[in-house]
Amino acid sequence: MEPSKYSSNIISFNENSLNSTAKINYLEVKKAAAILRAINHKLRQSIIKLLEERSNLTVTEIYVKLRVEQSVASQHLAILRRAEIVKTTREGKNIHYNLNAARLEEVNTFVKDLLSDDDE
Repeated sequence: MEPSKYSSNIISFNENSLNSTAKINYLEVKKAAAILRAINHKLRQSIIKLLEERSNLTVTEIYVKLRVEQSVASQHLAILRRAEIVKTTREGKNIHYNLNAARLEEVNTFVKDLLSDDDE
């Protein structure tokens, strides 16, 4: 996945056309939607908030703090990993989770661009 494409290539306008119709890149829209779906879950939002407060947590620390089953926490962390919202580092047998601040900023910028009024 190329994160830089999410905010710039989803909709492009054909400047040669008199009616300025939009051409939608559906593959990029699909990728962006998957990332937004990864964030749009209450437990995953709780994980993100927890990692904002305390970085470098193991899955054990996360599921104990959030009071969920280990398998549930692992499944949601896997979704966040695939969306590149969290990064992992291995230390012996433990895997530590951290937020990917650059990816969160890309998502934030994408949403702001999506919601902005282009008529201004």
